[in-house]
Amino acid sequence: MGELHPQLARDCLVLGRYPLCRLLLMRDANYPWFILVPDRAGIIEIHQLNEADQQQLLRESVQLSRLLEAVFRPHKLNIAALGNSVPQLHVHHIVRYRHDAAWPAPVWGRVPVQPYGDDRLASLLARIRPELPAEFVWDDR
Repeated sequence: MGELHPQLARDCLVLGRYPLCRLLLMRDANYPWFILVPDRAGIIEIHQLNEADQQQLLRESVQLSRLLEAVFRPHKLNIAALGNSVPQLHVHHIVRYRHDAAWPAPVWGRVPVQPYGDDRLASLLARIRPELPAEFVWDDR
């Protein structure tokens, strides 16, 4: 596995990996906020991936999106590859509700980060665990 950008390493928990991407959870319990990071060195933009990896990223993003919709029933699912502060290619998948802390604005810097407590984190992981595909490999936790 390649290096994770230091900002992603600080802000996220590594949950495990799909065939192409690591799956991260942002350490902000205000929103169920997941990030896919393709395990390819030096890639900043999606179009820089080879065609097979582009298609695999799309498959993994769609799988994750369907999982998040099934488990969390959001009003909106925000999916974005911004990279203004973190150049390593990463794709945010953020579950949004009309009653969440930042609605309808973007989540970045809107409200203070709310850390996950052990119970809340365990509950979230228990909800997504049975929905992840067989090829998903959990990080040692």
